[in-house]
Amino acid sequence: MQRFAAKRSVQNISVSLWRRCISSTSQAATASVKDSDEFQARLPPFAYTPPPYTGPSADVILSKRKEFLSPSMFCLYRKPLNIVDGKMQYLFDESGRRYLDAFAGIAVVNCGHCHPDVVEPVINQIKRLQHPTVLYLNHAIADFSEALASKLPGNLKVVFFTNSGTEANELALMMAKLYTGCQDIVAVRNGYHGNAAATMGATGQSMWKFNVVQNSVHHALNPDPYRGVFGSDGEKYAKDLQDLIQYGTTGHIAGFICEAIQGVGGIVELAPGYLSAAYDTVKKAGGLFIADEVQSGFARTGNFWGFEAHNVVPDIVTMAKGIGNGFPLGAVVTTPEIAGVLTRRSYFNTFGGNSVSTTAVIGDVRGRGLMLGVELVSDRKLKTPATAETLHIMDQMKELGVLIGKGGYFGNVFRITPPLCFTKDDADFLVEAMDYSMSKM
Repeated sequence: MQRFAAKRSVQNISVSLWRRCISSTSQAATASVKDSDEFQARLPPFAYTPPPYTGPSADVILSKRKEFLSPSMFCLYRKPLNIVDGKMQYLFDESGRRYLDAFAGIAVVNCGHCHPDVVEPVINQIKRLQHPTVLYLNHAIADFSEALASKLPGNLKVVFFTNSGTEANELALMMAKLYTGCQDIVAVRNGYHGNAAATMGATGQSMWKFNVVQNSVHHALNPDPYRGVFGSDGEKYAKDLQDLIQYGTTGHIAGFICEAIQGVGGIVELAPGYLSAAYDTVKKAGGLFIADEVQSGFARTGNFWGFEAHNVVPDIVTMAKGIGNGFPLGAVVTTPEIAGVLTRRSYFNTFGGNSVSTTAVIGDVRGRGLMLGVELVSDRKLKTPATAETLHIMDQMKELGVLIGKGGYFGNVFRITPPLCFTKDDADFLVEAMDYSMSKM
């Protein structure tokens, strides 16, 4: 099998992680390692030992899960992990074994597991007041709204809190339709925006779409520099978007929703020049530009927001995951003018902006880019997805003490989205583990 067939890096990625992923510099370091136990002993030192675990075993939990939870739920790895403890960039299983977490709960735990600056304010808040409802005044939601607005450009300063990224994107799509008076939404193939009615329609992957009504959504070509029909030519993809609007709609649209880097789709960066050209096309068609920052937001890509690398200012920004560091929190931020459409009726969210969830967020996260994808193929020329090999390597890496995710339409892309407290030593260990696992194929 060929080595890493393609790299999809983000600008200014920390500790040169992506460069290590496409090099062979770690081969010498791993050549002398005989087995996974010896390799795991080389994990960077960490001054934390979890308390002994006394709960049910993985087998017991898996049995209950199969009986009482949705059959649609699945586990990573052939032998599912029972994770019982976490601290910063590390997770621990029921035996106390430590794992380097390079997935961060699907790009959620940006600040690290159980970060004291998150845990302590939450404990203090929950001791005093857990859920007052936004119908009463409370400083937590007001203070966080102000802090969040300060991180966004232009007139993006009105915040609506939700419970998830799906809910945030649903609200954004509805607001775009109400504001413009149009119903047509344009999205990008291979994108992912959620699993409710409108967001499922906007999602551009069949595996996430059920056979329910999904109307007035049009999908433009995916500006994928590796697998896309126009390679890295962003202008040609933007012309496809222009043609789609001209021939597939009335010429006027409600909005265009797009991720700056596709997360579920396999950490796909957009072709250079695409987003800024697409922005111009969307505005000429009277549409609102919706930036889906659910996975790429909060400093994960090197900028605070993914769209900043494309020199555009969205009309609406949606966010979740990293905003709450594990707490169920999402948000929609837009301009006062667009926000006004929700005064036409009553809009309310019971748990959106809960005082505990808004207390948990770090208001000023700093970091370098840590949203990396490594796509594996068995043939570089044909770009044949190496799906089975990807699963095998993931299992091998788990045995070495490294947890990563997978994504992409074919399930052949490693999703490396660790907490932002990842260190240079952690990055080196991750790449050595990947190289060692590849050598065992």
